[in-house]
Amino acid sequence: MDILVINGPNLNMLGYREVGIYGDLSLEQINDKILNHFGDKDIKIDFYQSNQEGDIVTKLQSSINNYNGIVINPAAYSHYSIAILDAIRTTNIPVVEVHISNIYKREEYRRKSITAEGAIGVISGFGYYSYILAIESLGNYLLNN
Repeated sequence: MDILVINGPNLNMLGYREVGIYGDLSLEQINDKILNHFGDKDIKIDFYQSNQEGDIVTKLQSSINNYNGIVINPAAYSHYSIAILDAIRTTNIPVVEVHISNIYKREEYRRKSITAEGAIGVISGFGYYSYILAIESLGNYLLNN
């Protein structure tokens, strides 16, 4: 199983920004925890991060025929990026959206995710473990559909 993990804007600053909300782990440390968790499984995981909406769209488009599933944390783009939503829908690849924080306990404008409309599910509020839950959920989905 080949999985692509995409992270959106400002997630490259994890460990530095709003530690009380996002925790003190850097994105690299989170990626290492993901790889360590699935190290004994037959799963190939690639990581991608961009602060640019168009780059995320291009990465989603280039994933066609290259990945079985995608985990995406669109970050702030979740709340307004129809371009990323359209790219998710175009791939025809199962996508799970993740958020480190519980977006439903945050500001009103963070409680609606446009991009989630293209996902098979959303996992929110479990810190870095949201990514692990998303990959496990994708694996289950792929085996049963």
